[in-house]
Amino acid sequence: MSGRRDRLPASNSQLPISNSQVQSSIALDAARRASGVAMWSASVKAAARGRVVLTTVVAVAIGGSTSVLACPVCFGAEESSMIDGARLGVFVLLAITLAVQGAFVGFFVYLRKRAKRIAELDLDTEWSKLQDPSRAS
Repeated sequence: MSGRRDRLPASNSQLPISNSQVQSSIALDAARRASGVAMWSASVKAAARGRVVLTTVVAVAIGGSTSVLACPVCFGAEESSMIDGARLGVFVLLAITLAVQGAFVGFFVYLRKRAKRIAELDLDTEWSKLQDPSRAS
């Protein structure tokens, strides 16, 4: 820190630049910042323009010539073994999904019935304790 203090001027009279030079330096710095912001916004706009062009090219490539890119199943081949296999696969996946959901429903129904049975047993036990003649005075 002491080395830095030696380089700093002791008073304003020792400053090597005038007020007008300071003001022009500040104006130049502001202009540089403004041009930097302008260059940044221009690069952002160019990147956005590039994304739009890329998206357009991809959309044209995907949707432009569907008959060339389509497989026989997607192109509209009538009942083939691939269509039958795909249909069977969909049915198997639906069956598995419904079986798992049914198992969940069944488990919760079992828990509900069990809770009702235990509640009835507790109620019967409590009622029998209240009705016990040996406790009556």
